[in-house]
Amino acid sequence: MTWMVIRLLLSLAFVGGVLWFAARVAQKRGLGSSAGLVDVVARQRLGRSSTVNVVRIADRVLVVGATEEQVTLLAELDGESVEAVEATLAARVPAPRSAGEDGEDGEPLPAPRVGSGRVGGVLAGSVLDRGGWSTFVTQLRDRTVRR
Repeated sequence: MTWMVIRLLLSLAFVGGVLWFAARVAQKRGLGSSAGLVDVVARQRLGRSSTVNVVRIADRVLVVGATEEQVTLLAELDGESVEAVEATLAARVPAPRSAGEDGEDGEPLPAPRVGSGRVGGVLAGSVLDRGGWSTFVTQLRDRTVRR
């Protein structure tokens, strides 16, 4: 019994060491950090395999179209105008309120829509993006509803 516990602890220590080493290598190569030179400002899906991305590289802002086969530069934007649009979008998003808080007229506030208001963000466009999944489910509902 004690041999099994010792073997388990040694195995866990080995796996932890391998993970620590992999994290150090990834950090040295710049794979784990988001503070790099390239920043994805916004991403919008157009179809099954096509997207339009707004990418900030150093002080340049590029609009890029991407498909499975190629990436195409669509336009170059002024960095100040992109920051102004981001500021207005951030101002439109209301501050989060607690669950039981009422509005100005005493009426309970409606439940917020999932995936509304945010452009960009850390998870935007990834599998973990909540707004992307809600859009996907809404599109599936629209396709399966009988009319």
